[in-house]
Amino acid sequence: MEPMTDPRLAVIVLAAGQGTRMKSSRAKVLHPLAGVPLIGHVLATAQELSAAHVIVVVRHEREAVATAILELMPEAIVVDQDATPGTGRAVELGVAALPSGFDGEIVVVSGDVPLLDAATLSGLIVAHRASASAATVLSAIVDDATGYGRIVRDVSGALLRIAEQKDATAEELTILEINSGTYVFAASSLRSQLPRIGSDNAQGEKYLTDMIGVLQAAGLAVDAVPAPAAWMVEGVNDRVQLAVTAARLNAMIVRGWQLAGVTVQDPATTWIDIRSSLAEDVELLPGTHIAGATSVARGARIGPQTTLVDCEVGENATISRSDATLAVIGAGASVGPFAFLRPGTELAEDGKIGTFVETKNAKIGAGSKVPHLSYIGDTTVGEGSNIGAGTITANYDGVNKHKTVVGSHVRTGSHNVFVAPVRIGDGAYSGAGTVIRKDIPAGALAINVAPQRNSLGWVAEHRAGTAAADAAGRAGDEGTD
Repeated sequence: MEPMTDPRLAVIVLAAGQGTRMKSSRAKVLHPLAGVPLIGHVLATAQELSAAHVIVVVRHEREAVATAILELMPEAIVVDQDATPGTGRAVELGVAALPSGFDGEIVVVSGDVPLLDAATLSGLIVAHRASASAATVLSAIVDDATGYGRIVRDVSGALLRIAEQKDATAEELTILEINSGTYVFAASSLRSQLPRIGSDNAQGEKYLTDMIGVLQAAGLAVDAVPAPAAWMVEGVNDRVQLAVTAARLNAMIVRGWQLAGVTVQDPATTWIDIRSSLAEDVELLPGTHIAGATSVARGARIGPQTTLVDCEVGENATISRSDATLAVIGAGASVGPFAFLRPGTELAEDGKIGTFVETKNAKIGAGSKVPHLSYIGDTTVGEGSNIGAGTITANYDGVNKHKTVVGSHVRTGSHNVFVAPVRIGDGAYSGAGTVIRKDIPAGALAINVAPQRNSLGWVAEHRAGTAAADAAGRAGDEGTD
């Protein structure tokens, strides 16, 4: 059952920044974290809050960011920040996009703070509503507050002001409670006081942090509530911080799956994306990455050194030292080691894709095997068939792709080439080294290799004086033709 929308709640997400410290052509908020863009985590939190309105303010890499936002949350409203810089101006534009009659609470969050969860924001909203404040700041207790605005409280614990680093007294600089940059505002107070924020500063920006002082100067109450942990409000500004955040989030994801009944042999080297799902009694070996929307059924054993992207894995399947993308692996099937399953691979129950095998757009039937050193592309294999080692499907003629169809209970020899389009009938066999250029009828044996001919004495005649000739001479047996 979908949660009811809160008609008195709006969320404004600030996502207009360039993120120059990422040193990337990609917008900062689009960098992936556990398989989802940074801003995707923030939007998911907003969705969990059941806000009636979600406004996202964008500017840098506008088209890419807006496209991602609407794919993740089609109901979001994307607003463009204009030439006036600053978070204060971004919020001003976000507020203007709300219905004129909206008179609830407005939560302001940053698009680069992915670990701030809905439970923490819900607590902040509850505290804000209970205090009837014009604004409530989400604060955090940190080990090193250098560079942050300090939360200055009076002897009773009430918020006096936010002291920015450059303006703080020596005593205030010792405070370890900081402004996180996340707020809840009463919509009426925010609308009335936002125009008072100026841009008379070195950067010529309208800073949202100035709003707290503006509200207090107007005689309106402002409060601050600490987050449960400082890491929840940490932003991602460079790739070092991105890696730290990714490791923290992954540790939480892995732990969650362990508590849900998944065995993870080495959490430090196991990565699980947030959209993946795992059943009880799944076992993940070291060096495994479960990525995208991969789902793994009960009893499957994955790894070591395996990556699955957007795959579906059946019960009790085993996958070892392999890579697979957009593949379906059936119950009881085995893959690897060192297999490469490309998109469109479907391995049915109890089937096998073995060592150094690459597949693409291949449907391999129940109990069928491609055990060794093969490339199988644009191919359908029936049930109970065995494809010999070193088999290649020549599926591309330089212009078009063609299909190979292998029936059920087929046995093909080693080092075969199937020149598509070609069909191999049920129960057919092929000899080793066969190049199959035309259909094989059901139950037939196909061979096209010339009979072996031994040229006696060839080494002695043509390689006299070599180690091979000496060895042959000592053997004293030239064989028979």
